[in-house]
Amino acid sequence: MHVALFLPCYIDQFYPNVGLATVELLEQHGCTVHFPVEQTCCGQPLANSGCWEEAQPLARRFIEIFKDFDYIVCPSGSCTAMVTHHYEELIAGYSGLHQVEKKTYELCQFLNDVLHVQHLPSRFPHRVGLHNSCHGLRELRLGRSSEQMVPDFSHARRLLEMVSGIQLVDLTRPDECCGFGGTFAVGEEAVSCMMGDDRIHDHEQAGAEVITAGDMSCLMHLDGLLRRQRKPLKVMHIAEILAGRPLPA
Repeated sequence: MHVALFLPCYIDQFYPNVGLATVELLEQHGCTVHFPVEQTCCGQPLANSGCWEEAQPLARRFIEIFKDFDYIVCPSGSCTAMVTHHYEELIAGYSGLHQVEKKTYELCQFLNDVLHVQHLPSRFPHRVGLHNSCHGLRELRLGRSSEQMVPDFSHARRLLEMVSGIQLVDLTRPDECCGFGGTFAVGEEAVSCMMGDDRIHDHEQAGAEVITAGDMSCLMHLDGLLRRQRKPLKVMHIAEILAGRPLPA
């Protein structure tokens, strides 16, 4: 199985260890991982800002770069959702679009739905709170959101429960937005920070040592608030925990 690793810009530039942990997980389960070095931004920031025409060349370039791989895997729900849910409107009718949409997966989605992972050899003896990012929850349906009248499920939680020694804490509002929202955090920074503080407080009251999520963008936002307030809570992408990486200093 040949898998192309699609990395969000902020992971490539600021959090390369998340990409390395993703590769390690995929290789553990028999995948041959490729990293197309010519890949660029998927166009989500431009699209979120209303610059649809400017985003179209990036979307077409994405299709051309990734169309020949068996699968495309991304450690980000928002970037995955951009490809699978919004390219259809952005570049409707472009050759190869539907094939790429069908084989693009968020990391936890791929581990569960394609690889059907049943065991992880990793150990992480810490109290962890799971932040459910909005795109993964409400566009990719990686878990049940509170407005849905369906049986409870969570791709991320199922995988975390396979990690030895982990203690998953219970949050009072497990599907609430952290306030990042891409360009929202820039245009409405005061509201964004208040929402982030609410999420941090929820993890604090639950006794978490670590906040994890499938989107490093949400964690980057929360980590900025934690650092400014000199709070001891740490953030780690779920790929790092599933790969057994140690708690950051």
